[in-house]
Amino acid sequence: MMDAGKTSTRDVFGYEIGEVAGTEEKRRIARSVLEALTDWFGNPEAREDYILKSGGWPMVAAFDGKDAVGFLCLKETGKATAEVAVMGVRKEYHRKGIGRELFRAAKQIVKEKGYSFLQVKTVALGMYEDYDRTNRFYQSLGFQEFEVIPELWGEENPCQIYVMALKGPDPEKE
Repeated sequence: MMDAGKTSTRDVFGYEIGEVAGTEEKRRIARSVLEALTDWFGNPEAREDYILKSGGWPMVAAFDGKDAVGFLCLKETGKATAEVAVMGVRKEYHRKGIGRELFRAAKQIVKEKGYSFLQVKTVALGMYEDYDRTNRFYQSLGFQEFEVIPELWGEENPCQIYVMALKGPDPEKE
């Protein structure tokens, strides 16, 4: 059964994955997931900023029954480029394919909107074990290292930017 806030859902690995409509529903989902992920989203001001902004971004989410267990938001960063603005999957649901399926759903949205590139930012490899896993996850999706900007988030959290071309051969199918 679909809730009023969900559209175009599909069942993947026993979880419902789909786009989410409604500003407050998006914020509710973002809050429930991000507040459970303080290892990655420990800065309260930054977390609240993500939650607030998530209401205005396209969102796909994963549900275990009625509970949101993960989500991904997109934003436009240029005429040809969209960004994975924020993504989170509750830790107890890691390594179940949910993040990969959220990404596939989001990538399809971005392609349908006609973007040529997708980017994501995270803390650079070698800084923290949890973020090293995050980096490997993005690399496994086909993202390529683009640039590290140490001063964006501070030297203790150098920003790694990854990019993916959306036109041409699909790296996941090679």
